[in-house]
Amino acid sequence: MIIVIFLVTMLFLLKPVSEILISEVEKKVDISVYLKEDVAAEQIMEFKSELSKIPEVKEIDYVSKEQALETFIETHKNDPVLIESLTEVGYNPFLAFLNVRAWEASQYEQVTNFLEGDSFQSLIDKVDYYQRKPVIEKVFVLANGINRIGFFLGVIFGAIAVLISFNTVRIAIHSSKEEISIMRLVGASNWFIRGPFLVQGIIVGFIAAIITFLIAFISSYFLSPKIMSLAPEINLWEVLINNLVILFLVQLATGIGLGIISSCLAVRKYLKV
Repeated sequence: MIIVIFLVTMLFLLKPVSEILISEVEKKVDISVYLKEDVAAEQIMEFKSELSKIPEVKEIDYVSKEQALETFIETHKNDPVLIESLTEVGYNPFLAFLNVRAWEASQYEQVTNFLEGDSFQSLIDKVDYYQRKPVIEKVFVLANGINRIGFFLGVIFGAIAVLISFNTVRIAIHSSKEEISIMRLVGASNWFIRGPFLVQGIIVGFIAAIITFLIAFISSYFLSPKIMSLAPEINLWEVLINNLVILFLVQLATGIGLGIISSCLAVRKYLKV
């Protein structure tokens, strides 16, 4: 029973963990909209406001020419050739731009199509979507892959849980056969026979749920730092704490449900003996 509930717990925690992984990967992807040299700050803010109204757009960051220059210098401060070349130019060669993040990697093409409309051609110098398209497509494939892996693992864990439950029922039937037969022979009513086994199933399920909860709680506490050292974005302890009540109710429902089902099947099979 503990094994079954633990598998259900793994299924329950798998979804938020996979969502965190996808979210972290998608955060690293964006497109840059470079603005023309003569665009005024007021026009840029209006353009940003219009762009933020698109349902596919999650976040927009404005980077001015001065900020772009500072970032370049900071990034390449250890490369004297590049810094000297920049000094030789004698002016700031960078364009102001907007970093646009969509909700999903698959939505960047829709955002680009909107930007390529006639309304904004007087403001936009270029959009680097097509340069970043191979990377964005890889992220899209990766996100879909994580979802497929989650579904695949869910099917496997579900199948294992069903098999273990089936064996649990068989054990319950086998161990209860003689006792039920004797009670039936001495004239006990159906509910008199069912009652103790149902209560027993509930108690066993409840105890198994408590034990599994403690195992999950302690394991998450000690494993979370180790997982974060490999994947900082996955905080298993935080995921568990955020879903603590729901997780315990799911474990309790699984344990008690399996206990009742096992007892009912065992009693129903041998009540006619």
